[in-house]
Amino acid sequence: MPEPYERSSGGRPGMGGPAGARRRRPQQQVRTRRVCIFCAENSKQIDYKKTDTLKRFLTERGQIRPRRKTNLCTKHQRRLSIAVKRARFMALLPYTGEHIRLYSGN
Repeated sequence: MPEPYERSSGGRPGMGGPAGARRRRPQQQVRTRRVCIFCAENSKQIDYKKTDTLKRFLTERGQIRPRRKTNLCTKHQRRLSIAVKRARFMALLPYTGEHIRLYSGN
């Protein structure tokens, strides 16, 4: 009478290979660590008046990009958010994107 599984020399059905063989894990790719831009420049503070620098860290909707996307350290991400909020208050940066203001329906 045939067995329900074909037995090979391995321990589990259908695995094949010698009984004590282990499967190799695929090698993980080594990622290079991204460095905070402001740490690399040795900048002491983030100036709210430099709007061209601040715009790099905003989405097209005017939101501040998260830290995992900006690759900033925690300290500089906090200082960036304060600088963006100051620039918005001083009307150097918009609170929302242009297309949202134009087509908001109001």
